[in-house]
Amino acid sequence: MEKQRIALLGSTGSIGVQTLDIVRENSSRFEITTLTAHKNWQQLAAQAVEFMPDSVVIADERYYNDLCAALSAYPIKVYAGDDAVAQVAADDNVDVVVNALVGYAGLLPTVAAIKKSKKIALANKETLVVAGEVVMKLAEQYHSPILPIDSEHSAIFQCLVGERSPLRRLIITCSGGSLRDLPIEALKDVTPEQALKHPQWTMGAKITIDSSTLVNKGFEVIEAAWLFGLDADKISVIQHPQSIVHSMVEFEDGSIKAQLGTPDMHMPISYALMFPQRAVRGEHFSFAENPTLTFAEVDRVKYPALDIAYNCLRTGGTAACTMNGANEVAVAAFLAHKCGYLDIVRSIEYALEKAQFVKNPTLEDYAAANIESRRLACEYLKITE
Repeated sequence: MEKQRIALLGSTGSIGVQTLDIVRENSSRFEITTLTAHKNWQQLAAQAVEFMPDSVVIADERYYNDLCAALSAYPIKVYAGDDAVAQVAADDNVDVVVNALVGYAGLLPTVAAIKKSKKIALANKETLVVAGEVVMKLAEQYHSPILPIDSEHSAIFQCLVGERSPLRRLIITCSGGSLRDLPIEALKDVTPEQALKHPQWTMGAKITIDSSTLVNKGFEVIEAAWLFGLDADKISVIQHPQSIVHSMVEFEDGSIKAQLGTPDMHMPISYALMFPQRAVRGEHFSFAENPTLTFAEVDRVKYPALDIAYNCLRTGGTAACTMNGANEVAVAAFLAHKCGYLDIVRSIEYALEKAQFVKNPTLEDYAAANIESRRLACEYLKITE
């Protein structure tokens, strides 16, 4: 069996590190040809020494010389800049691109890889949130399979394997995030430290904040619509605090299939890499240790971001791109103690109200919408990015 050659974009983040765990466990099946990181050059260098890829990319060019010095004794090509990330994703020596980048930065590398007909293991949901219509058309045109890494979308994908019957709806589960037990009146005083304490999942800072506001869940609804070709009205969200049922599919005969497992991203990562096969791992789920699974409707007053995302999906065009750009700025500001917790959603609402809207956007229109939404969020928050 020939090894699958992997370009891992975002190797120092949570998904990237766990992807490398899967590669270690399956060294006869996979090899790393490219690693990229945003600015954590020390960790990137250590990963490169272990996995000996052909190339590494540090997106923040300020750290290029440091990375070069750290790897000077090794035959590893070192590049810098966002353009280089997209270029290595499309390289001829790559079979699979694992896109674990954060935010809008994941879009162009995905497009570059699709145009070279690569298999895409997608953790960067913003690729489809921002430009789902364009990306899915390109994937079909270039015969580039997109396999989801997000636990919810992986669950749906697994439930649909082998099915040919029409769907009634997708049911995406939602933990409720770090603030699910906090009363709505207390949200105005939430600190970054509070919001970063997710009760189930260990994730990066941005996605943990997005989980707390349910922006992340709204983005997952948009991603699901594009991945599985369904309208907003056929996708529902239900709160499930235990995070054991990762998502469900309801068919027209009333039957429901669910995918269950511990809250651990290694499983969906390995499934995306190995499909249609599965990894052999030491995980053993105990129903006796998890005897209670509960479900509840989401409080749409406490979590307005979910309905905002649904509205963006129904509106189409650049609406979701605008939501994403404003959210990226506001979350970064909140984590830096430059704005309050409630200002995150308020920034999104402000940007959506003020931004120009393009109904049938090109990639260039998405880029312009991203820039404008970030400017508007800064304007609302009275900060500079």
